[in-house]
Amino acid sequence: MPGQQTEVDAYAVIAFREEGTWQVGLLPDVLTDDLDGLIAAVRQQPGENGAFALVDVADEFFVVVRVQLGRVRLLLSDVTAAVAWDLAVQVLEHLDLDVPGDDDLEEVWPAGDLSIFDDMGLDEMEMGAILADLDAYADEMLTLLARRLGFADAFERVVEALVQ
Repeated sequence: MPGQQTEVDAYAVIAFREEGTWQVGLLPDVLTDDLDGLIAAVRQQPGENGAFALVDVADEFFVVVRVQLGRVRLLLSDVTAAVAWDLAVQVLEHLDLDVPGDDDLEEVWPAGDLSIFDDMGLDEMEMGAILADLDAYADEMLTLLARRLGFADAFERVVEALVQ
C-alpha cells in the first residue's frame, strides 16, 4: 500500500570506490545472515581499496566485511549479539572467538579488526569512539561511518529506499 512503511529487520550495503567515485548498492536479503555469502559478494566487486559490506541487523548490531587484496577483514560491533543472531555467531567463528557466556552479557564490546578502515582515514581510536556510543543504534553508527568515509549521501539513498 503506498505511504505505508515496512519494518526492515536487516540489510546489507556494498560499497567500493571505482575511478575515484563511490559505488554503493544493496545486497540481497539472503546475505544478511550468511557470512560466507557476504564474503563472496564482496570479493566479486572491484575497488581501488577493496570493497566492503555494511550489514545492519535489526538496528541491534552491525558487521563490516572488507576484502582487500584477497584478505578478509571483519568487524562485529557487539560480540554479545552472538547470543541471539546467527550472523554474529558466524563472525565470531571466523575470528576464532567464543560466543560469550551468560556472565559476559552485561557489557557491549566489539570484536574483530578495529583498524579495518585505517587506510581510508578512520583509525582504530575513532572507530572505538563510534562503537563506544551505547545510545546509538547500529544504523546510526553505520551512517556515521559512511559520512566519515565520504559516501553518506549514497548510503542514505540506498537505506531510505528500503523503507517504503
